[in-house]
Amino acid sequence: MHFPLHPETPMEGRSLEQLFAGRDYDIDASYQRMKALMDAEGLPYSRRTHTYNSRPAQEIGKWAAAEHPEQAEAVDNGFYHAYFVDGRNIAEDEVILDVVRAAGLPEDKAKAALTQRSYKDAVDKDWAKSRQYGVTGVPTYVWKGYGVVGAQPYEALVQFMEKLEVPAKG
Repeated sequence: MHFPLHPETPMEGRSLEQLFAGRDYDIDASYQRMKALMDAEGLPYSRRTHTYNSRPAQEIGKWAAAEHPEQAEAVDNGFYHAYFVDGRNIAEDEVILDVVRAAGLPEDKAKAALTQRSYKDAVDKDWAKSRQYGVTGVPTYVWKGYGVVGAQPYEALVQFMEKLEVPAKG
């Protein structure tokens, strides 16, 4: 499910200083915390200076899931890497198409889906569902009306599942 973290962000993006202006938010401390969490999980993560509107990438993610489900994860991972590692603007057509190409998907069909906004309604439904669930951050895990918001250590997710008596698999 897709979520509009900062849907008001212009397509060209904006600096993190602009995003958090007037709020008591320490950008460097937030980066250090996330970097430590990502390092602990062996995930790449870089310091970003800007935030970008993720709506076009979400629509292509929906396209990939619907039309090429076997490669949808590669698209999701490509957007993660473009945004959180390379600091690229995932609202730009060329960045989106780079991700599509790297995942081995047909660029012409992705470009048509992007231009025609073929998956706009699907993302709108996701956004409505996220509001219905009360999602306020990413990631959010929801099960049986309960949720956990934000990047959590593995142990916290295990406790969440145990609390809800979700049976362990294999």
